[in-house]
Amino acid sequence: MGHQSDSFEELAMPLFDQLYNFAHWLTRNREEAEDLVQETYAKALKGFPSFQLGTNFRAWMYRILRNTFLTSRSGLKVTMTVPLDTEDDGPEQAVESDTPETILFERSNRELLQKAIDELPVYFREILLLCEVEEMSYQEIAETLSIPMGTVMSRLSRARRTLRDSLRPQLQAGSATAAITKGTNRAL
Repeated sequence: MGHQSDSFEELAMPLFDQLYNFAHWLTRNREEAEDLVQETYAKALKGFPSFQLGTNFRAWMYRILRNTFLTSRSGLKVTMTVPLDTEDDGPEQAVESDTPETILFERSNRELLQKAIDELPVYFREILLLCEVEEMSYQEIAETLSIPMGTVMSRLSRARRTLRDSLRPQLQAGSATAAITKGTNRAL
């Protein structure tokens, strides 16, 4: 198995950060994401002899991670919790044109987007992530999720529409508030 495990490491290690990001989006928890990636790698290494060289290894790894998530405690209950603070929130550099109000609105919009994404069903969340963040082709997404390409396209369209519909009223309310704060009423 020496040669085969060397091949596994060469194929699998470059995907680590991408798989962790996907796991973190699915679990919304750093520790659970780490555990999920570790379990994914263990399962993939164990199943590597059955992997057909020449097929899409990236899609195969994502499929293992997704199936592991769906059969895990966090995947089955698919909690609807929203983190109060995100890990990537660091000190923000203010540009001269930014005011405390514009910074607040930008941060608020980011939080609205994150909350709206978190509230999407898993099958919408994962397809948006694979397409928009991981930049997978429709074919790769179809292989990863084990669904037909037509389903990928329709599910992606429905996910985007659902996200847009959930954000529209909140963003319109936000722009009205911004107009009031700036002393104009054009958005009303």
